[in-house]
Amino acid sequence: MGIHLREVRKSFGPRDVLRGFTLRVTDGETAAIVGPSGSGKSVLLKHVVGLLTPDSGSVTVDGAAVPELKGRALVRLRRRIGYVFQFAALFDSMTVAENVGMGLRRMPGWDRRRIRARTEDCLALVELAGMGDRYPAQLSGGQRKRAGLARAIAPSPRYLLYDEPTTGLDPVTTAVIDRLILRMRDELGVTGLVVTHDMTSAFRVADRITMLHEGKARFTGTPAEVRAAADPVLRGFVEGNPDLYFGAGRARSEDRAER
Repeated sequence: MGIHLREVRKSFGPRDVLRGFTLRVTDGETAAIVGPSGSGKSVLLKHVVGLLTPDSGSVTVDGAAVPELKGRALVRLRRRIGYVFQFAALFDSMTVAENVGMGLRRMPGWDRRRIRARTEDCLALVELAGMGDRYPAQLSGGQRKRAGLARAIAPSPRYLLYDEPTTGLDPVTTAVIDRLILRMRDELGVTGLVVTHDMTSAFRVADRITMLHEGKARFTGTPAEVRAAADPVLRGFVEGNPDLYFGAGRARSEDRAER
């Protein structure tokens, strides 16, 4: 049934981050939310897993209202959602294998042998076979990202949320991560939601792209539709043209003031 955010609003003190954001992610697709840093993309992901509660609006996953879930019901939801953190969030004192298997150790029916086998399978899937005995400090930035992805898929989630998965990576390593995101969709059938400011990555991995601007979904479309869009703010962001991006925003503000 997918993920559905409808008219979500969220403020932190006097700052309005989300001002009525709406998005639907259907089963089997990978959707991307793009926008500049600080626009609220990560805030949206935290609403999907119940780490934040909207001030108003609704957030549903498979028809369940996330803000209403408590206790075991919320735990069950989070087991269906894998979260790939922006900077991997691996524990330095644990080996890669221990990091990947940590969520499985809290699940009933998982003994050491089963956890070890699943961990090895997940590391192989993200092209880190044989690296389970290493520590995060011994990995490159791209390898840490892949280890974080292996941990996210270990419990066999239905959904994967990616928080800026290519931040800080060189172009070749970025392409590797993008390829893995597509593999999660094609081989595991996972529904993905990617937040990023990297348009090259968004065009590679997304079936649909939504631009978050001023707390709302300004535009949603396929990569081809995004490339062809006439919206000046969207074009300014995609093309990396600050004059177009900010100029369109100023023109709209002036127009509102005249009214």
